[in-house]
Amino acid sequence: MVRLKHRYLLVNILYPESDTPTKPTTKDGQVPDVVSFRRPSSDKLNAQLLARMIRDGVADLFGDYGSGMIASSLVVKYLSTATSTAIIRVSRAHYRLVWAALSFVTRLPRPIDQACVIQVVRVSGTIRKAEEEAIRRAKAAILRATIQGKASDFGLDKMLAMDGPSNSTQRGVSMGIESDDDDDDEMDED
Repeated sequence: MVRLKHRYLLVNILYPESDTPTKPTTKDGQVPDVVSFRRPSSDKLNAQLLARMIRDGVADLFGDYGSGMIASSLVVKYLSTATSTAIIRVSRAHYRLVWAALSFVTRLPRPIDQACVIQVVRVSGTIRKAEEEAIRRAKAAILRATIQGKASDFGLDKMLAMDGPSNSTQRGVSMGIESDDDDDDEMDED
């Protein structure tokens, strides 16, 4: 018996243009970048509309061949309009066709008709790993938004120095900030 193998694409829908009249702002009156691009999608966006948009995109790029290759395996397994996140299942051999079609999307279809960019965040062999990545990214986005809000309130330097000098150094390393002191010593020896 032949086992059908699939790939799961975790997708974010980003909105570069602001169509909403009320936007959340910080105390200085600016909209955080995290909030402006990552907004909830319209309630009119559903799994059938997203699947149709993908099929049309594959047909435009790859013609009848592409449409036939993804026709039996394309399924939108998860769509959240609140986080503008979707998980799309497609056959392992043809997931690149779907990825290419998603990369060329610039607007959502007719009932919504809104400018967007679709970003493929992860390609996974199991839906479980795609779900875990979606949860991890949602937590990171919440953390980024809160840090960005706090940084604009009273400065990033003060926020890092809240727990004392030893903890702020540890926090900087855990955030991916590394010191270059060791590299400078090695370069002087050459």
